[in-house]
Amino acid sequence: MPELNGNFDKRVERSKAKVVAETYRQLAASGISGVSIDEITKHSGVSKTTIYRHWPSRSALLIDACSRLGGAMEAPDTGNLKGDLQLLLATLADQLSSANWSSVYPSIIDAAERDPELREMQAALHRGFMEPFSVSIQRAKTRGEIAAGCETSDVIGMAVGSLFFRRWFSRDEITVATVTATLEIIMRAVQPA
Repeated sequence: MPELNGNFDKRVERSKAKVVAETYRQLAASGISGVSIDEITKHSGVSKTTIYRHWPSRSALLIDACSRLGGAMEAPDTGNLKGDLQLLLATLADQLSSANWSSVYPSIIDAAERDPELREMQAALHRGFMEPFSVSIQRAKTRGEIAAGCETSDVIGMAVGSLFFRRWFSRDEITVATVTATLEIIMRAVQPA
């Protein structure tokens, strides 16, 4: 039964935060396959019983932890596509260089290939991540800044694909010059005739 002063709820939240933090650490170190409830218990100091009270399964914990990873951005409204994409790409570049999800996301994609629950979670993360790009691109279409026939998903692919490639495949540094070059290529590709 919760104490009247709220200490119980604070302890619960602290325990949950410790479990999620340890889950992130394991995800970053070993990918989804390396996440172990026993290791989470050992390193977080939270009992297995408490973990299973809040998350009925390892998959439930992974889904909850991954859904909190962040990476979410707001759709800017600078009044033009170039300004919006500049802000979105700069934010993405920063997140790819420093955020937890950047080191974890490849293992989520990998695990989603084999686990339907994780596949649904990965798809939801993807939709949420792409939403600000979609909003900005749709606004630009309404303003006539994008050539007819340019699909929103293709513009998003050009925008994020270059940075994802550098982060996860070539391992090249993502710099301000990278963002600027990517932006210029996109703007040339989508401009109306």
